[in-house]
Amino acid sequence: MRITLEMPAVLTCEVSECVYNVKGACHARAITIGDGVHPGCDTFLRGSARHTHRGDNAGVGACKVTGCRHNDDFECTAASIGVGMEQGSVNCMTFEAR
Repeated sequence: MRITLEMPAVLTCEVSECVYNVKGACHARAITIGDGVHPGCDTFLRGSARHTHRGDNAGVGACKVTGCRHNDDFECTAASIGVGMEQGSVNCMTFEAR
């Protein structure tokens, strides 16, 4: 069975050491953002191996950052997001405080 959902796309990922990053694009099926306060990418997985099932780019499956203006009932309402490094952490760069 295949489930199709509309999710905001992860347009760019600047975190080259993540196994899901292939040429600047995230190829996880979906990512989760945040721990309730910080907009970190919970799907980040450091490694030298690369994800080999390069289908579509990832979508944002869940957002746990309740203080983000794009969060509506734990889902991201931004049209798309970018992921990158900020102060040594892998974060959603689209985060905006309410």
